[in-house]
Amino acid sequence: MKSADKQTKNLLIIAHCPSENLARLRDGLISGIEKAGANLTFTAKAPLDAGVDELMQAEGVILLTPENLSYMSGAMKDWFDRVYYPVLDNKQGLPCIAIVRAGHDGTGTVRALQTITTGLRWRWVQEPVVLRGAWQEAWLDEVGEIGEAIATALSEGII
Repeated sequence: MKSADKQTKNLLIIAHCPSENLARLRDGLISGIEKAGANLTFTAKAPLDAGVDELMQAEGVILLTPENLSYMSGAMKDWFDRVYYPVLDNKQGLPCIAIVRAGHDGTGTVRALQTITTGLRWRWVQEPVVLRGAWQEAWLDEVGEIGEAIATALSEGII
């Protein structure tokens, strides 16, 4: 339930979804956010369609990327390249989480995301979630729960 005395928060989802299963993960995340019924707005954008403006309005960010050659997707890296310096001094402490769809172990992708977000001085509100190996339908529930928790925590000022 939305409270009139609380300021509406803005959550940004940057999701690179080149496959049907990644799109399903994004949609599961969004379902969880909507289920929370939190006092927030959210925007879900592909990395190549997002820029500085969306990030400047965000009070929290969720990153969803596949593991490509033991690294984040090229589109996600491109997004970071475009927003890094314009937001560096303005978004310090931004709460963030990452969900990595990894065919292997996801270690290189997580390390790269942590390196970039450390440079931006963002604040991890939970360890990156790495979905390893063959596709599992249970991941949809997991990302839904993550979306619901992040939406609630951001809306309530916990993060």
